[in-house]
Amino acid sequence: MLIHPWDAGLDEAEWRTWIADGHDFGLLSVNGPPGRPPAVVPTHFTCDGDHLLVHLARPNPVWKAIEHDPDVVLTVIGDYAFVPGPWRAQAGAPPTDGVPTSYYTAVQFTCRAHVVDDPEAKAELLRRQLAHFQPDGDHAPVAVGRPPYGRMLSGIRGLRLEVVEVRAKFKYDDHKPVEHRAAVADRLAARGQGLDVPTARQQRRRLDRTGPWKP
Repeated sequence: MLIHPWDAGLDEAEWRTWIADGHDFGLLSVNGPPGRPPAVVPTHFTCDGDHLLVHLARPNPVWKAIEHDPDVVLTVIGDYAFVPGPWRAQAGAPPTDGVPTSYYTAVQFTCRAHVVDDPEAKAELLRRQLAHFQPDGDHAPVAVGRPPYGRMLSGIRGLRLEVVEVRAKFKYDDHKPVEHRAAVADRLAARGQGLDVPTARQQRRRLDRTGPWKP
């Protein structure tokens, strides 16, 4: 993932806050066996200190790839929008001379995968995930040998992804003039399609923190 200086995360707290703000679904990418393409699995995940917690169905073909190479990447993408060319035209230039682009946030976790097969360890992993996704506790207890989850534990495998490196990208034209960025954010909010509004929010947040871009 190419990260220009103006797209880089401002500090560790920035990407951590973004992840904690409901961005808990990503793509797990695993190197395939020789002669096979990488395996990519969409999945929810939970942060647990320096680890990410994932569980997948036992028949998932990704397990063979992880056994071949436990070094994996989990990518999370959000707050994205297409920005049409006329919105990015330089002052005084014809609108059609503007070059379109994409705005987005992406956080990539490079990890070492540790497979979890012990029934009690899998139950604890599920309890931690449910504490995140269903904090109201509106679910049956997750316990080995106790329905409904006990009989399902054999059908899944867990993953503790040990985070080795984090790369964060916030691509919102931070190298452009303040007036330009503010105007694009206004246009995104007015268009209001897809993720336009949260994208505009990210651009304004970065603008408030950085002001004019300084190399």
